[in-house]
Amino acid sequence: MFDSVRVRLTAWYSAVLAVVLVLVSTTTYFIVRKTSMQRTDSDLQVLADSFLVTLRAELSDESSAEALGILPAARQSMLEHRSNSDAFAVLRPNGEIIATSTDDTLPGGSVARSEAALARTFTSNDFQRYLKIAEGKESSLETIRGEHARFRAHSRQFKADGQNYVLIVLHSLRSQYEVLETIRLTFVWMILAGLLLAGTGGYILARRSMAPVVAMGAQAKRIGATNLHERLPVVNANDELGQLATIFNELLNRLDQSFERQRQFIADASHELRTPLAILRGEAEVAMSQQGRTAEDYLESLGILHDETTRLIKIVEDLFTLTRADSGQYPLSQEDVYLEEVVADCAHSARTLARDKNIELSVDAASECLVHGDETLLRRMILNLLDNAIKYTAEGGRVGVACRVTGSGVEVHVTDTGMGIPPELHSRIFERFFRADPARARSGREGGAGLGLSIALWIAQAHHGRLELIRSDGTGSHFALYFPASVVACATTD
Repeated sequence: MFDSVRVRLTAWYSAVLAVVLVLVSTTTYFIVRKTSMQRTDSDLQVLADSFLVTLRAELSDESSAEALGILPAARQSMLEHRSNSDAFAVLRPNGEIIATSTDDTLPGGSVARSEAALARTFTSNDFQRYLKIAEGKESSLETIRGEHARFRAHSRQFKADGQNYVLIVLHSLRSQYEVLETIRLTFVWMILAGLLLAGTGGYILARRSMAPVVAMGAQAKRIGATNLHERLPVVNANDELGQLATIFNELLNRLDQSFERQRQFIADASHELRTPLAILRGEAEVAMSQQGRTAEDYLESLGILHDETTRLIKIVEDLFTLTRADSGQYPLSQEDVYLEEVVADCAHSARTLARDKNIELSVDAASECLVHGDETLLRRMILNLLDNAIKYTAEGGRVGVACRVTGSGVEVHVTDTGMGIPPELHSRIFERFFRADPARARSGREGGAGLGLSIALWIAQAHHGRLELIRSDGTGSHFALYFPASVVACATTD
């Protein structure tokens, strides 16, 4: 599924959008939660201040304070501040509870007890732990867990009748957490809806954007050796796809010219060879068919045969000279050469062959590798290795070329995931005219004269280097080219 560029683009776009939405939603949620908690803390402090003001007003009644102490004043203050979501407790510093708003003896306490969880919170373990935390503090704010809900607790120390007391105010967070839960669900549904809409729209947009690429791919697939004159359509030459189509068309132009030169070469060679061969055959047939010919007639026929044979040999020698020139078999033209650039250029040239077979071609030529040699021959050698690797690698395989400097010189490695070479043939792969699979060569599909590796070996040896087969099995082959340090050092001193 992820082989499609459209799907990958949509997936990446949706993933980035999801991350952004989740970050925004999470940040907003925690800001709202923090703000709500701060508002609750502020309300608790105000409520505690108001309760203490009322308590002190009740304590100003001397008869009540002397007769019953702080208890009547505390109960009266709790009645005036009763609420379904709030509860009060007055304690001694040692934790002894003097009065609570959930006390059964409190007049009108049934109203305050409508939130039953508040009454049970004063006896919970969390409340006792909170008392230990708040002990000795002038004021504290903590969240404690009740039986079925959470509560925000605020403690405040105060003095009455010359004694120290502690006021604790509890506020139920149930409504606050319900609002936060609603916000969470809203964000979840908004994120899901946004991703669905964005993913659908992104896929449609990617599909429309990639439609020209699909069209170019279909057109390129139809182009072969017989119709290289056809070209890809260029809708807009100024955008990226138009530039890609233009470059591909230029590549087709070069391929067409190469094919044309190849066809012309074959036609010229066939024509040049056909004429002397026809003359040789004609003269031989005449000499054999006529009776009573004189010695002069035979000498004349033999002269014609000699001349045409000489011409034929000259043509063959010329063709062989062209073959040797194509393989780089001519005197070296020594100069300083950046081998990593040669490797990169060769890989770039080989990408066309690799692309035709859907082969991944990787290049690792980042380090500077300066050698002294014939650039034309070096290029030919690396191209031979890459061509051999691509030729014997199945569609969808991988070919890699790497160039690096080592302590002993410069190395070039060419690897592939092809079918490999049988172990018994490893010692013969550099022989001229040797082919590991003669049947394939005779079929004309991927065959050659069997000179590629032998030419590459000759070029390596001409540069005082070595070309070795490191590994070749069912997982592929690995060729290594070694240039000695003397060749590298020569490049730095010349």
